[in-house]
Amino acid sequence: MHNADPVLIVLDSDMGNPQAVPVAGSRAAVFSGRCPVVFDDDPHNEDAALVVGRGDHAVLGVADGLGGVQDGEQASKITVETIVAAVQDGPHEHCLRDAIQRAVEVANETLLGLESGASTTLVVAEIYDRTVRPYHVGDSALLVVAADGTVKAETVPHSPVGYALAAGLLDEREAMYHQDRHLVSNVVGAPDMRVEIGRPIALEDGDTVLLATDGFLDNMHVSELAEIVRTGDPLAALERLVAVARTRMLEPVQGRPSKPDDHTAVLWRPAMPASDE
Repeated sequence: MHNADPVLIVLDSDMGNPQAVPVAGSRAAVFSGRCPVVFDDDPHNEDAALVVGRGDHAVLGVADGLGGVQDGEQASKITVETIVAAVQDGPHEHCLRDAIQRAVEVANETLLGLESGASTTLVVAEIYDRTVRPYHVGDSALLVVAADGTVKAETVPHSPVGYALAAGLLDEREAMYHQDRHLVSNVVGAPDMRVEIGRPIALEDGDTVLLATDGFLDNMHVSELAEIVRTGDPLAALERLVAVARTRMLEPVQGRPSKPDDHTAVLWRPAMPASDE
């Protein structure tokens, strides 16, 4: 483990504002908030987030626990803590793919061993040398957004609705309001869990990497997410995202999405090259 490497683990949190973490030569902005509408007198947040550095690498992640509040919290906690430990302690600083994949498999085995039904979605970004590689299980999402708002990359949710959207059988609005939107076909904590590992995506100046749970995804269309996060300081961009999501949750308006939920996101953008002037 490198003592100077940054580590942030966020569990069952209700952050007032996003927090900045210096990592991989830039800064990540992190936020996790409890559902602003309390259901069944439960104030807990089943989401979790992680930011961990390893040399020139950054590993970012968010998880959304399922299976009841106590089990959901436990599932997301175990999963993010297992990934952080694997990244810190893995033998190869410049080859973290195997460490991340194995960590998710270990977390899956641990959750299955609890025999409680605890499970979680997960999305992870491995950032190195101005590339990002996504890893995901379930319907938490990773987006890469260009400075002009173009969505350069987006993970496909592991769900019937997600696959139908990707295949063009549903449009985004139909998917947003589909009655089966939250049926997830792949989770950490399932015997048939699989980790989908994407190809490395080149990052250009001005690109933004966003990881988010469905508390954000259910309250904004992808085009809205992209427009909000595409410019500005990462902290300010994430503050805008949080403000819109919470307004949507608390002030429903016909014709726009509104679904109160825990909401967690990590946002990262490459540092701009220093000026020669």
